[in-house]
Parts: sequence; C-alpha cells; structure tokens
Amino acid sequence: MTIPERPEEVNFTSYTCEEYAQHLAAREPIPGGGGAAAMTGALGIALASMAGAFAVGKPRYAAYEKDLVSHSARAERLRRELLELVNEDSRQFLLVSDAFAISKDDPSRAQRIEEALIAAAKPPLRVMEVICETIALLEEMQVKGSRLLLSDVGCGAALSRGALEAASHTVFVNTRSMQDRAYAASVNEQATALMDTWIPRAEALSRHVSKHLQGEA
Repeated sequence: MTIPERPEEVNFTSYTCEEYAQHLAAREPIPGGGGAAAMTGALGIALASMAGAFAVGKPRYAAYEKDLVSHSARAERLRRELLELVNEDSRQFLLVSDAFAISKDDPSRAQRIEEALIAAAKPPLRVMEVICETIALLEEMQVKGSRLLLSDVGCGAALSRGALEAASHTVFVNTRSMQDRAYAASVNEQATALMDTWIPRAEALSRHVSKHLQGEA
C-alpha cells in the first residue's frame, strides 16, 4: 500500500500488521512514534478485554459479572479510540508539515505553524489519557479477570507503561517548537503529571504479576 500524502487519506488501521510495520520502518514521514504509541496502547487495552472475556459467564467470577461486563464495554470504547488516534496522529503531522512548507514570505506562516503544532500535540496527549484509563482497567482485571490470563494482564501493563512514555515524546516534540511558551509549559505539565502518576502504577502491576507467576507473591 502506498503512503498517504493528504490527511484525509490516512487510514493505517486498515493495513495488515506487516504493512504497518514496513511503513513504520521505511524512510517515510508517517506513520511515526505517536501512532506506534497509540497502536501499542490499543494492544494493552485489548489484553485487558481478553482477561475479562474469559471470566464473563464463569461461576468462579459470578461476583464480578456486572463489573466485568461494564469493564469490557469500556475497554472496547477505549480500544477503538486508540486505533483512531493511530490515524489522527499522522493526519496532524501532515498538517504540521504543510504549515512549515508555507513560504517564509507569507505573513500568516508563523500563526499557521503555531496552530498546527497546538493541534498536533492533542492526539498524543489524548493517547496518554486513554492509556491511563487502560492501566486502571488492567488493575481491575488483575483482581476480577480470569486467573488463567494473569500473564496477559501483566503484558498489558508493560505495554501500557511503554506506550504512555512513548506518547509523551510526541507531545514534547510539538510543544518544544511552539511560540507560546506558557501554553507549551501547561501541556508539558499535563503530560508529566500523567506519567508521574500512572507509570509507577503500571510498573507495580507488571512487577506484581511477574512475582506471582514466579511463585513469589
């Protein structure tokens, strides 16, 4: 599949895994790290869904049935949003590139670049917010999901931790070029606060699962 050249053409979620990886590895402007972070986040929430799916309807987890159904529906919404953010991140990158391509003689260039950068920082920041919700759901699934899929919950936590930090890099690469430094600082603070709160929780969950699987917890 050819790489899209216009924002409206971006639809990386229709690619096969092999096609997406090939384009990610190629000397092409998109897809990039932001989309990869969103895709990784989608895999993390999918693992949370999997743990719940194997518990729903089982007598052993009857006390959690209502929660599991609710969590599964929420996880599905989050997964779909992250997949859309895979595309949205690339769409915004193309718009930033278009803004920088404007002639330096054009008096509107600086403002259009600033607007494009502000818009481009929003998808990865939203990726971070959704991944934080994912980590909370994985914590729930550690207790309420299928015990046979505890390792998958741990995998989801590890993927989510990496995706959260990865998405922050795409936030920061946009804010660093913004002219409005106060606004850039506020966005950076939001991203940093999410990492400070949720990376330790994802790491703790992953470690707990690892110790349990090794018979240490």
